[in-house]
Amino acid sequence: MKMWFVLVMLPAYAAGLQDLSGKMFTFPLQTNKAHVILNATKQDFSALTVCHRSFTDLPRDHSLFSLATPSTANDFLIFWDGTNREIEPHIRNSKVEFRGRDYKPDAWHSVCTTWDSVSGLVQLWFDGQPSVRKFISSGFNIQGPTIIILGQEQDSHGGGFDVKQSFVGMMSDVHMWDYVLSSCEIMNYMDEWNYTPGNVLNWKALDFQIVDKVLVENKMMSCTKVFKTQCQKPM
Repeated sequence: MKMWFVLVMLPAYAAGLQDLSGKMFTFPLQTNKAHVILNATKQDFSALTVCHRSFTDLPRDHSLFSLATPSTANDFLIFWDGTNREIEPHIRNSKVEFRGRDYKPDAWHSVCTTWDSVSGLVQLWFDGQPSVRKFISSGFNIQGPTIIILGQEQDSHGGGFDVKQSFVGMMSDVHMWDYVLSSCEIMNYMDEWNYTPGNVLNWKALDFQIVDKVLVENKMMSCTKVFKTQCQKPM
């Protein structure tokens, strides 16, 4: 029993490069410690698309994706504001609000966020529905060294976590591209069909590190969806 306890309490688990197809990260506790660090080799971005799927019952504020640099804690942050019931993309510490999203608890939601530094426009896709394009920040690239974290919101470069902004639930299919994905590619992602994997972060070849209590599990799918997927496979 003593050896088991020591192994569980290890502060970090270096996972390295893995294919997480059919898998999900489970964040089972409200804490200011548990998170996943996503490692990306590219450190200079003039445009970005980030897509992910998440499942939670949290009514309060929580972070869905946090990218920080030494000079800017919220260089690329996707945040759910529970008080105003809106998804808030932050770019270089500026934010815009997207309201009216049917962010139901205990359900999988697919979210894609795009941004281009030339136009300064950001757009949110939520469960297949695009938002209007809004101006947020232009003329500057996001430049590293970057730290990308799931499960916590960074108030400093790699830290400053607030338990009341932590994510509790499941997350899967995290991809990141260094360009604005086309609407057709985004819809393919939303439908879990044949889409181009991220060239910065790729769920099928993800370099990550788990810190504290986060689990890698088989992705939870409905029986109806499994049956539909099997029927769609070629004979």
